[in-house]
Amino acid sequence: MPKHRMSRRGRYLAWSAAGAALLLGGALTAQATTAGSGRPAPTLYSGRAFDTCTAPSPTTMKKWHTGFYGAAAVYVGGRNRGCAQPQLTASWVKSVSATGWKLIPLYVGAQPPCQTSRNPERISTSNAASLGRTDGTDAVARASKLGMRAGSALYLDMESYDTANSSCNKAVLSYVRAWDKAVHAKNYWAGYYGFRSSSAAAVAQSSDRTDLPDALWYALWDKHRTTTTDWPFSSRLWTGHRRAHQYMVNSTESHGGVKLTVDRSAWDAPVAVVR
Repeated sequence: MPKHRMSRRGRYLAWSAAGAALLLGGALTAQATTAGSGRPAPTLYSGRAFDTCTAPSPTTMKKWHTGFYGAAAVYVGGRNRGCAQPQLTASWVKSVSATGWKLIPLYVGAQPPCQTSRNPERISTSNAASLGRTDGTDAVARASKLGMRAGSALYLDMESYDTANSSCNKAVLSYVRAWDKAVHAKNYWAGYYGFRSSSAAAVAQSSDRTDLPDALWYALWDKHRTTTTDWPFSSRLWTGHRRAHQYMVNSTESHGGVKLTVDRSAWDAPVAVVR
């Protein structure tokens, strides 16, 4: 999502540094399953999803609901969120959900200390755990205010960084685990967006599997609409409807007579539960 989560400059510098179906139930992760977790069973969606910088109007969402896409990602909060969201209200969420859209809440949290960017919120070795808890709690509060209730999956956005920097990587993983625990404490599921070669690889390749995300949304812009054949990590990880793949970015397209520039994802993972 090159221009969506952060400013264009912020994302550029960060990179330089480094058929819809609704299903209910099922185990969610090897680390946190529905059994004994206290969280409601997740709502799953399988099909195409899109995201764009600012949530479109309800009218545009209605026109875009042609069957090509079934889900839309929306930026619910985070100090590093790059776009204003004048449309994104509880009434918007209710309206587009009634139209038939599934929603994917994204939270643009603190970013890595070794990332070259001008983000207003950064992780450090000393604040990683406390900041993760604060941001995770904030993500839940913002999603709840929009009408996304317990049982929803909230996705933490972690942009690209140098994972070979061990202290930086350790701080990021500490932040992610604290964010996940805070989200779990409120009975939400913890998702994660990251890049195949860096931020996603960090959680996939961690030897300590404690408190890692329940679902992984990986960025690999190969234009292949799949969550399986180009899955870049161990085949044992995030099985059972817990994967999403951002496979195309900055696609300008028209549906229902309305043109938008969006990023495309293949989705087979939890989404929001709307009141």
